[in-house]
Amino acid sequence: MTSSVKLMGAHEIRVRLGGVSRQRAYQITQRADFPKPVADLEQGKVWLASDVEAWVKVKRPHQDDED
Repeated sequence: MTSSVKLMGAHEIRVRLGGVSRQRAYQITQRADFPKPVADLEQGKVWLASDVEAWVKVKRPHQDDED
């Protein structure tokens, strides 16, 4: 059985954080405590969705509605 890897780009992160602005999403993803991107593509950086969700659970518990 093959497991799929779920990725998030800046847009998905913006939506996940409640529709924050592009500038705010950039500020958040630059924080030292935010997960490191797994790749930097021409279209932008991408993160493992599981890493972003774990960060949300700890740093933004009021937005932890994915359970």
